[in-house]
Amino acid sequence: MLILLSMLLFLVGCTSDKTVESKAIFPDDIPDFVQVSDFEKINWEKKAVEFGDRGIIGNENKSGVIGAGMPSLDDQKWMWHLWGTTSAKLTVVGFHKESGTAHQILIEGWTMELGEENNGADAHIPSSVRIPESGEWAILLYTDEKLFDTLVYEINE
Repeated sequence: MLILLSMLLFLVGCTSDKTVESKAIFPDDIPDFVQVSDFEKINWEKKAVEFGDRGIIGNENKSGVIGAGMPSLDDQKWMWHLWGTTSAKLTVVGFHKESGTAHQILIEGWTMELGEENNGADAHIPSSVRIPESGEWAILLYTDEKLFDTLVYEINE
């Protein structure tokens, strides 16, 4: 009887996780190439880390941000750096883990034109960013309308 009850609780727990994932909320104006499966692949354990000598926080040799070292809920300046791409455009989508909601975090829109090499990166662009609420965030970066990288940050102030 105890074993059957344990198995039932396990099955209910697994079913509940899948229900939560399917309730993700996406704004109507999110770019068409952004896929629900991109959010399902987020590795929340792989936090962005500081690397290099410029205070870049991200995934070394892939992507990172100057300015993310003191994240806040106020408008702030972030400078995006990308390695291994020659794309002309960067699309940024923020995903709040606790609410399951995708957000436009760039004040200027979803997509920006990338600039030239800087700080050792193949491309960079400064931007203004607004994080709407505190918590754990995945920042999904798209180049050439394909998922390029995901940065996971904890933003509490």
